[in-house]
Parts: sequence; C-alpha cells; structure tokens
Amino acid sequence: MTRVQRLVLTVVAALAVPTLSSCNGPAHAKGRHTQVAERGWQAYGADPGGTRYSPLSEITRENVARLEPAWTYRTGDATHDDGSEGAEGSCGQCHRGASKFEATPIHAAGRLYLSTPLNRVIALDPTSGEELWRHDPEIDLTINRSEGFVSRGVAFWADTARSSGVCNRRIFFGTIDARLLSLDATTGSPCADFGDRGTVRLDVGVGRVQVGQFGVTSPPAMAGDVVIVGSSMGDNRRVDMERGTVRGYDARTGALRWSWDPIPRSPSDSGYDEWTAEAAAKTGAANAWAPLSVDPERDLVFVPTGSAAPDFYGGERPGDNRHANAVVALRASTGALVWSFQVVHHDLWDYDVASQPSLISVPRDGSDVPAVVVPTKLGHLFVLDRETGEPLFRVVERTVPESAVPGEVASPTQPFPVRPAPLHPHVLREEDLWGATEADREACVSQFRSLRNDGVFTPPSLEGTLMFPGFGGGMNWGGAAYDPERNFVIVNTMRLAMWVRLHERESSQRGNQLGTPYHMTRGMLISPSGLPCNGPPWGTLAAVDVGTGAIRWDVPLGRIPALGHIPESANWGSLNLGGPMVTAGGLVFIGSAMDDYLRAFDAATGKELWKGALPAGGQATPMTFSAGGRQYVVIAAGGNSNMGSTFGDHLVAFALPGTP
Repeated sequence: MTRVQRLVLTVVAALAVPTLSSCNGPAHAKGRHTQVAERGWQAYGADPGGTRYSPLSEITRENVARLEPAWTYRTGDATHDDGSEGAEGSCGQCHRGASKFEATPIHAAGRLYLSTPLNRVIALDPTSGEELWRHDPEIDLTINRSEGFVSRGVAFWADTARSSGVCNRRIFFGTIDARLLSLDATTGSPCADFGDRGTVRLDVGVGRVQVGQFGVTSPPAMAGDVVIVGSSMGDNRRVDMERGTVRGYDARTGALRWSWDPIPRSPSDSGYDEWTAEAAAKTGAANAWAPLSVDPERDLVFVPTGSAAPDFYGGERPGDNRHANAVVALRASTGALVWSFQVVHHDLWDYDVASQPSLISVPRDGSDVPAVVVPTKLGHLFVLDRETGEPLFRVVERTVPESAVPGEVASPTQPFPVRPAPLHPHVLREEDLWGATEADREACVSQFRSLRNDGVFTPPSLEGTLMFPGFGGGMNWGGAAYDPERNFVIVNTMRLAMWVRLHERESSQRGNQLGTPYHMTRGMLISPSGLPCNGPPWGTLAAVDVGTGAIRWDVPLGRIPALGHIPESANWGSLNLGGPMVTAGGLVFIGSAMDDYLRAFDAATGKELWKGALPAGGQATPMTFSAGGRQYVVIAAGGNSNMGSTFGDHLVAFALPGTP
C-alpha cells in the first residue's frame, strides 16, 4: 500500500464518527454585532457567539510575511502511556492511533488555558509559553474509545458576585469519561463548592451508558451563571444509545438547573406527536457534540444536534425526527425551547450539524438583523433570524430520492437554501471521475457503477450508495469565521465521495446498528493508488457575503505532502480538519490541511500571503490575542492520528519579530 493510500484510507476513521465565559460586553465593528473581547480570546470561538473574529490588527496583510515562531510549548500528552514520555521522544508502548490534539486555547485573566487529548488542563504564560499549572483528571487511558482521545478546549467564567478569593474565576471542562470539572483559574485546583469536590458526573440520567462511548469533547458554554454542556458518543452502536440530553448547571454549586432532550419523551414535549411512543422511548443520540453558542443579551443558547440513532437506518425512528440534525435555540437560563430549525429531515447519512453556530449580523433594509449561521456537512450555509429561526435567505423543500430498503421510509423532501449556493458540489457523474492514471480511473468507474447514485440525499441501500458530500463533509467541527468589516462568513470544506452499504443482519447480537434489521459498512470512493475518485480540489477555503448570499472567493486549501512532486497538486487542495479565524488586520488564518503549515490569506481576495512551518499537523483552529503589547497567533500542532499528518504535542505561537 502506498503512503498516499494509507493517508487517504486512514482519514475515514477520523471522519466517520463525531469526536467525542463570560466575556466582555458586546463590541461593534462598523455597526456589526460581534461580541468580541477587546484584546483576548475568552471563549472557544473567540466570543460566546463563535465568530472566530479578533479586532486585533498589529499583524496586517503588509507585514504578515514577517511572522516567526515566538515560542513553542509541548504538552507531553501526545501518547496514551502514563504521561512520563511523549514530550521528548520515545513513545514506548503508547497507542498513537487514537490521539488528536484539536484544542483551541483561550486567553483570559492574563493567561492561556488549553486541554490535551488526554484531558489534562494546562495554564500558560501567554508571552513565554511557560507552564503555570496543570490539572490531571486521571482518566482511564485503557478505555476503548472508538472515536479516539480528543478534547477541543475549555471554558472560562468570572463570578460577578465575588471579585476575589478562591474560585472567583473558574475553568470549566468536560472529560471523555463524562465528568464536568470546575477548576480555580489561578491555581488549577478543583473548586470544592462545585458538585462533589469540583466534579459533576454526566453519565447519569442518560440511559444505558457504555464505558468509553459517552463523554464530552467540546468545551462547555457559559451563559450568565449557568454552564451548559452537550455530549459526544460513539455512533451507530445500537438504537437505544445514550440520550443526547443537553444540561445546564449552576456555575457555583454544580446543581442541575435544567435539561433538554432533543428526542421528546412525553406527550408534553415539543414534537412528541410526530414520534411513535415506542420510538420516542428507546431512540438515543441526537446529541450536541459540537460546540454550543450563546447570546447573553437574549438569554439564548444555540444547540447544534446530530442524528438520532443509528445514522444509516431510520426504520426504528420514523418521521422527520424534528430536533435531530437541527440548530435549536433554548432559553439559556431555563432550557425552555424557543425555536428549532432542521437542516436534514430523518437523517440517513450521518449529516450531523457538526459546526458551532455563528452569531452574526446580516444587513437588511438599512439595518442589521441579528442572525445565526449554520454550516453543514452538505456544504450548505443556512442564515437564520436569531430570534425566530426564520431563514433570512429563502429555503425550499426539494424532492429527493426514495428508499428501496424494506422497513425504511426516507423523507420525501429536504431543505435547500436558495442562497448562498452550496460550497460543496452535490452531483458526481461518471464523466467527473478522476484518476492519476488511466488504470486508476477505470477502477473508479467500476466502483461508481456498482453504487446507487440518484444525486444528493440518495438513501443507503443494500447494493451500496454513493454519498457526495460524504459523511465527513463539507463543513465539519472547524466551523466558520465572521469578518464584520466585509460581511463575509469564511469557511473551509472537504470534498470527498464516500459510500455506505446496508447488510441484512444474520445475528441480532452482532455488528453495528443493533436493534435494526441491518448492519452497515462505509468508506471512501478511492482509486488503487489511494487518491479520491472525485476530482480535485479536495479541500477549499471560501468567503460568502452574508449581505447578498454571493460567494466572493473560493480557493484551494493546503496540499497533500506525498503529491508535492507534482506541480499541479498545489491547486488540488487537501483533506482538512480544523477551522479558520479572521482578524481586523484583514487576514484569515487556518491550518487544517495535511501539510504541516499555518497559512494566512487575504480576507478580501482569498490570496495566500504567508505560510509558517509547523512541527506537526495543524488539525485545530488557531486563535490570537495581545499580551505585553504584542499580538500572537497560536495553533495546536499535534497532527491527527487518523489523518496521516505529522504527529506531535506542540502548541506554537507566532508573532512579528522583536518586542514593542
């Protein structure tokens, strides 16, 4: 097997399953509502609304080429051993196959805070990268994690009722073994007044929990004095998986304030009349594994939900499954449902809402309308009124293919935004197939002809179904960034054809999708040389004008290192995981690609202006902050064990040369 083939094949595992704050007041840039902290990056997406925008402008289009590494910190947590190795070399008996350093640090209270794949929480000096403290929750490193060991970040909260004292500033963090931790932001010690000596268990009240398959991989969301958390779970195990309940806890005591289940369980729950009583009682998942967003002024939390269980056969969960595969607005203080907008009806393709909703403003008739942007794996951008959930660009229900699988009733229609246009193609024809050689292309044609392919939303089948976009997206957990100067939403996409096949179950106790008549297999449509059968680009970065819905630019993102000897491959893009950020300096920063670089693009044109070498793959979303009068750009460079990028445990900070 060639290196290219290994790279492309192994990414399937990374894409197949979703991996398991209070800020300064709202700021405005040219009248756009951005909710950014003045000089820091106090939440995972820069601000509670997940804009990934910074008003810092020391680094500009004119000087970005001068960026250089300012410091590098190594976590030592790149492996699954006891943590005594890793930072300086030998791996011993570690299990590299499941570590993913995907965290985005936050900058708050004069420090950087981050989490590692092994769930250690670390505080750093922001100007030197020196470790100030680390907290180890001591998770069991031997548990079987189908989606790997991963954590994307932490949350910060300042107690307005206490200006000083122990735990007046806290770090909240969810672990992969289903615990919610509260730590003193100054010392890293557990806050004894929160739950059981700093810990609240999350694996209660969610049905039958399988060890290693239920936890948290995204940072909690902060809304006033409520800490809100979703969950991550290994997909497709059975119908009665863990419940995807979203919960709000008192940030001081850990007491449960409210809970909301995307699947209605009683006649008083919204949408219950659309379910059968049996399905409502036993169906699991529909969980929010991606980051949540908060509008503190409106007391709203925006919840991106995934598919009800299992992903690829819905005969046991008839109907649209309304609050699954949706963005849902809840009252942040009470958990009451305000509105829900579903992006995929009766999901049969693992098309979770994998991205954090972005809270922005959209110009309409001379005023700014508060909006929420929902990126999807299909390459759609839904732009909705933040207060009502009504689309700000028309959405139409289009007829889609029917299922031929006994017991399955696919939704007859699916929602399509008229604008913006999809950022991922929805049609793959035989004449579109690609190969590095004629033999490669012929092999792709043979596979293609064996699969059912009636266009986007073709349901899974017994003969095998083409999925384009694939179950990895499109857009995934990297989310979008918002440029308020230009009204651009900037997002990266991956373009890879995949397939899924259902098989009649021979044993009721074996295989995946237990509780249904079928188990499933899935993978990528690739050639013998390991390259995708759909033609490049395989990764892009694009800017959408949310005032008009027009795509302003769309450029290839990254490069596959093994193809570096082919000059044309510079325009082919790369598989990518992680997202962009944008700054007032007119720049978009993004890693994500399989090559080991952090890149800077001109936000106005999409032109690549700079790339800085990383010691490992940058499959994370970067952030920026100012400290000591200097702007830093920071990214986790740990690679992705399932993607084939260079492995590491580095946090790298870039800055302009010298000091002010």
